[in-house]
Amino acid sequence: MRVGVDARLLSEPATGIGRYTAELTKELVNKPSKFYLYSARPVAVKHWQQDNVMVRSTNLHSRVSRMLWSQTCLPYWATKDHVDIFWGATHRLPRYLPEQVARVVTIHDLVWKHAGETMRPLSRWVEKRLMPQAILQADRIVADSVSTAKAIEVEYPAMGDRIRVVYPGTTDLPAPLDFQSLSYFGVERPYFLFVGTLEPRKNLQRLLEAYALLDPEIRSYARLVVAGGKGWGGVDLAGLVKELDLNGNVITTGYVDDVQLSTLYAYARFLAMPSLYEGFGLPLVEAMSFGVPVLTSDRSSLPEVAGDAGTLVDPFDVHSIAEGLSSLLSDDAYRDHLASLAIPNAKRFSWYNSAREMWAVFEEAAAARAQLVGRSKQ
Repeated sequence: MRVGVDARLLSEPATGIGRYTAELTKELVNKPSKFYLYSARPVAVKHWQQDNVMVRSTNLHSRVSRMLWSQTCLPYWATKDHVDIFWGATHRLPRYLPEQVARVVTIHDLVWKHAGETMRPLSRWVEKRLMPQAILQADRIVADSVSTAKAIEVEYPAMGDRIRVVYPGTTDLPAPLDFQSLSYFGVERPYFLFVGTLEPRKNLQRLLEAYALLDPEIRSYARLVVAGGKGWGGVDLAGLVKELDLNGNVITTGYVDDVQLSTLYAYARFLAMPSLYEGFGLPLVEAMSFGVPVLTSDRSSLPEVAGDAGTLVDPFDVHSIAEGLSSLLSDDAYRDHLASLAIPNAKRFSWYNSAREMWAVFEEAAAARAQLVGRSKQ
């Protein structure tokens, strides 16, 4: 088959959905097929130097121009390359693909529906309009989790028989450096870790408020390390730390590279991810792959991913989060028990399996599209 991929996120720093797109594509291109990676901005071609991979990109900077590209240039390229399958890796499909092209879209979450107030207004507006279009024109819809699949089916019941669950895998991060390397960030004693873009949906404010409720002796024992680039929504981390009198207890690293990230995971007491909503939550799997237990929300897909290696809390209740933090920081036996379950739980998720299952979805979509085209010609 000839597979076209909306690879625009391969042009961005590797976070969340971008990492999903890169890792799954790396596995998929090992299939005996031709792949066309399409992006509105330059892609690091050196990572895609396989004979069966063709990268097509331009260099558009504004968001509006990239949106126009996705509905004009992108379907033109797909038509010119005679693709059999088009995969929208992130909630989108071009509207004007040739009739014979099978369409597969990955839906990572329905944040615009279930936690729209945590999104940028423009992003929410775009998702609310373009995601339904993609879902309704897709031959197969891939969800990252059972939770997301059920949410899609509730919203679009007529599409239920087209929805498939394909879990993301565990990112193969580099080997961690020694603990002393973390002194670069000022980390010199036990800590727990938050990983994520600083935006409202990640619920960092309530996490800080919960941390501030802990006994000062516990806080002096373990700091909170916040790793992630600045997002949107006015999350003033420095202001919150000052307001909650947490100076000296919270360390911020900003955006970190993969070596730094793996090192932060490796020595953390646990990962704290009390998000308000997630379609999957890759940091949970990444942390567990290092044998690190997790504290996360009892909502959306997060219990499904954390499995038995996590402590679940109510993300809207600061006291619930504080109780979870206290149990993981004060009860070594409990934390060690969860840590013993972390790696086995993380092994449920592999990019190899993701690619195998995604390929089966591609084949299903191709067969469904051929049947649809055949009926239209009768």
